[in-house]
Amino acid sequence: MADRDGAQPRVSALARKLGARIAASGPLPVDAYMAACLADEEFGYYRRTNAIGAAGDFTTAPEIAQVFGELIGLWLADQWQAQGSPQRFNLIELGPGRGVLMQDALRAAGQALPAFVAAARLHLVDISVPMRDEQRRRLGAYAPAWHAELADVPNDAPLFAIANEFFDALPVRQHVRRGAAWHERRVGLHEGRLGFVEGDAVEVDFERPQTPEGAVVETCPAGEAIAQALGARVAEHGGAALAIDYGTAVSGWGDTLQALRKHKPIDVFDQPGECDLTAHVDFPALMAAARKGGAASRGIVGQGAFLTRLGLPVRLGRLLKSAAPRQARDLAQASQRLLDPREMGTLFKVVCIVPAGASPPPGFAAELEI
Repeated sequence: MADRDGAQPRVSALARKLGARIAASGPLPVDAYMAACLADEEFGYYRRTNAIGAAGDFTTAPEIAQVFGELIGLWLADQWQAQGSPQRFNLIELGPGRGVLMQDALRAAGQALPAFVAAARLHLVDISVPMRDEQRRRLGAYAPAWHAELADVPNDAPLFAIANEFFDALPVRQHVRRGAAWHERRVGLHEGRLGFVEGDAVEVDFERPQTPEGAVVETCPAGEAIAQALGARVAEHGGAALAIDYGTAVSGWGDTLQALRKHKPIDVFDQPGECDLTAHVDFPALMAAARKGGAASRGIVGQGAFLTRLGLPVRLGRLLKSAAPRQARDLAQASQRLLDPREMGTLFKVVCIVPAGASPPPGFAAELEI
């Protein structure tokens, strides 16, 4: 298909690779397509791209305001102290981006509880070479170890972990309801171009009795496996894990797969490997998986309510007292973006994983508070 000016659209290297794979072996499940777009060893988006920030494709909360990472660091330090201040533990960030969150977290935690930083063994789970270079620049003084996946992180001590905008980038499966049956959605070829197709009816391991005809249900086996693994590690050794992301507080239905480039939504088949792909996180499914691992899960709390409970407005007030007028305006605008329900305050949600029987951590006064 030609563009309006008659020119043929450019086809990315990954699109050609996937097209050949589909032509040879048949349509791909959606999770396989998403995994290739983000993590293909040759052309995957996260393998080659420094995507975060104004010059990238998206911006995360730590990039908006340093107080975000500082409060996360104080939350982790509080949980470390509440669990007896273990003399050695694994401090883990899943998807650490440019290292900004962890840098802010360690600075704030180190000022409040220097022993927390002294006891930490820093582990960063990331596949991006450009991002690892940024992380090394910011966090090299803490001697981090890098891993491609959580399973590679030693399971020999309590863990205190943070996953901010990590689970939304994990591959999702999609199924379409047709009568009483479910058909897996796949990615095939239409006149040489990538697009959705439906496979045969398959057995599914979820229940959505009220889903209308033709609706799409998403599941994220990869995310649930990681949540269960975190739960198992917390149950075995102690610790706590915090997940912050955008998504739903009720497991339902809907196609949420989306692509971003230069901070704008684009078609999910437009230049695969050169744009970010994400899907909304099913928080109830993550929490159930963590409990299956043997830990307790708390939440679901809106990001705005969570950060307010941790004291963001109070901390902001202190910063504003010594800030120059322009800096004060920027601080206030950034904080509003994190807290306001019309921006990130309720779209982004927070859950945590703690040992069974543990008291609710700060920010989690009650269940399912948005």
